[in-house]
Amino acid sequence: MTDAETLSLTFELSHPAEKIWRALTDPELLEQWLLPVADFELKPQAAFTFKTEPQPGWDGIVNCRVLEIEAHRILSWTWVVGDIDTVVTFTLTPTESGTSLRVVQSGFKPGQKKNFAGARYGWKMMGGKLVDLLARVP
Repeated sequence: MTDAETLSLTFELSHPAEKIWRALTDPELLEQWLLPVADFELKPQAAFTFKTEPQPGWDGIVNCRVLEIEAHRILSWTWVVGDIDTVVTFTLTPTESGTSLRVVQSGFKPGQKKNFAGARYGWKMMGGKLVDLLARVP
């Protein structure tokens, strides 16, 4: 794979991994920083859907399936939007000041550079929302 096919962002957060894990796995919290989610279950192969307002060129639906769960460390799921079939992986690593959260979205095809750029923009924006959420919730 080339760099253009895998998106990787790291957020240095001043919160414990357990708190961040809650934001990644609690449907009410997911909705506050990512997207509204339906049928989310934290179990291998569980299918769920993110649904939001449709945008030009997108019906607002992301189909997902849980791939990997390692509590407080790794969470991975498929991320399918139309012909974009990727995998999103969150990796939490404790640091001296909190937790490093790495978000990787892999599987973009070479002809999907516009989608890749949109994903980069989206994850940066949603990462900012996550930072705000973590500051607000106990």
